[in-house]
Amino acid sequence: MTPEQQERYARHIRLPQIGEKGQQAILDASALIVGVGGLGSPAAMYLAAAGIGKLVLSDYDIVETTNLQRQIIHRNAAVGENKVDSGQQTLAALNPGCEVEVIGYQLEGEELKQVVDSVDVVLDCSDNYPTRFEVNRYCVETATLLVTGAAIRLEGQIMNYQPAANSACYQCLYAHAYGNEESCALEGVLGPVVGVIGAMQAVQTLLLLAGQGEELLNRLLLFDALSMEWQGVKLPKNPHCPACGSS
Repeated sequence: MTPEQQERYARHIRLPQIGEKGQQAILDASALIVGVGGLGSPAAMYLAAAGIGKLVLSDYDIVETTNLQRQIIHRNAAVGENKVDSGQQTLAALNPGCEVEVIGYQLEGEELKQVVDSVDVVLDCSDNYPTRFEVNRYCVETATLLVTGAAIRLEGQIMNYQPAANSACYQCLYAHAYGNEESCALEGVLGPVVGVIGAMQAVQTLLLLAGQGEELLNRLLLFDALSMEWQGVKLPKNPHCPACGSS
């Protein structure tokens, strides 16, 4: 770690749960962020600020005016641009030491699996079940850490998958996609709620990279913004899970 890095990340290094070893692990790590929207925006910004070595941003959408209420990585001048390009510009200004690779088309199938296998951790910040299930499946198949979040209206949730601990995966929670999927476009969402969940995805990612994942194992966290309450729910591994089960 250079003297400049030691100064920049001094507040992390002072934490006994991180220290120089943990910060070096963060500097050496790479992460894939699937979706550079309401969740991916704060997650990407906090990870870049924290010094993660490489971020891969995957999103095929363009920035729209309706995004600006919650997708804080994008600026008004970016309306009409690809979200990954807008995000890359913001992250470059935030921390030039973070390498940012962009994938501005729909990443799926074998190519998605290859990208998942090439990084240390995946943050699922997408907004639909098919993508979440596919990302989860490839994280299971490649034994890659996964931190997945979701938010709608005034509610959010977050969990992670830790392959080394043989933990529950996302499909242990949802065996099958719902027929009528809700969306923020139809249901609405309070802007800071996605910020809370996206920031928590960054928190979990940094803790996992620093080797502090034991407290996060097999837990689903639920956030209710109206009551300002968090609820932790134990999530046991499903032996019959179609993604990670043994049968």
